[in-house]
Parts: sequence; C-alpha cells; structure tokens
Amino acid sequence: MIESSIATPDWSQLPAPEDDGATRHLPGMRLPSIPLLATNGARVDLSSLPGRTIVYAYPRTGRPGVDNPVGWDMIPGARGCTPQSCSFRDHYETLRQLGVDHLFGLSTQDTAYQAEAAQRLHLPFAILSDEHLQFTRALNLPTFTTAGMTLLKRFTLVIDNGVVTHVFYPVFPPDRSAADVIAWLLKTRNA
Repeated sequence: MIESSIATPDWSQLPAPEDDGATRHLPGMRLPSIPLLATNGARVDLSSLPGRTIVYAYPRTGRPGVDNPVGWDMIPGARGCTPQSCSFRDHYETLRQLGVDHLFGLSTQDTAYQAEAAQRLHLPFAILSDEHLQFTRALNLPTFTTAGMTLLKRFTLVIDNGVVTHVFYPVFPPDRSAADVIAWLLKTRNA
C-alpha cells in the first residue's frame, strides 16, 4: 500500500455536507455521450462503456506547498480530495474483484493539473476532466463556487452499461468513500 504524504484530517472538526437532494434525479438516467479527457490521454465516453463503472466526483485536489482557497475547510464536504482518491487507489483491486470494470475520478480541474495529482498519488486509474462543465451541466450535477472556480460537490456514481444505477451523496468522510462503495457492492451481490 502506498502512503499519502497528506495527513488525514479530524473529520469531526470539519462541517459535514447535508443531503440537499441534488442527485435524486440521477438514478435511472441514461448518460449522454460526452467524451471527457482523461489523465491517461484517452477520451472517455461514460455512456458507452460496457459493464460496471464507478465514478467518484470531488471538488479539487490541492498541491503540496500551495494553500487552498480562503475558507476551504469551512465549506461543507470540500476538504478530503486526496484522502478520497487514496481510498479508491488502496481498494482498487477489491473493487475490480467485485465486478467493477472501470474506475475514474472526476473533477472540473484541467487534465494537466489532474495528471500531477494522479502521478503523485500513484493512482492505478485515470481521472476525468470536466473543465468546460459540459458533463456537469448535461446531468445537472451538484456544484459550488469558490475563489472564482465552479467545483463539483462530492458524490459517487455507479453506472451500468451507460445508466446510473446508484448514487452515493453526500459523501463524508471522504476517506471512507471506497469502503462505502465496497459495502454496497457486497450487499447488492448478496441480495
């Protein structure tokens, strides 16, 4: 297991996001064909991927030595993008064993910015960029704005053959996101 150089925050000291209903329209939705640039150089059309795809959306990754926007820690659910990505990295093989054919992160940061994080965190999967908000607007995904940036709120999609079958929202604490997906996969497999 690769260790992250970022210490896990005390989640009890940060404001938790509340379910504002912003993803209730997504289950059962067939995704539109909107190819997204990935950190591995591919263009990924989530609507056409066969099998089960997991996409975890997050606001933005920071960079070591660069301050987050002012007030970042007080935005409910904003903090924790690196711990969330590391949780999916660390559970990648388990997710694959449970039938996940494709795994992606998703943010509105540009691909070059995302590629630095993917390399630094040793992610075995690609991160998708919705820099121009085409996917976000087409699906009416939950966002917030800070420091002039429009960022995704944190959620996780389970997509089967291009159709959203389950949504995890809100996601908190973020470092438990992959474990929550695994628990759901096990529960639905045994149902």
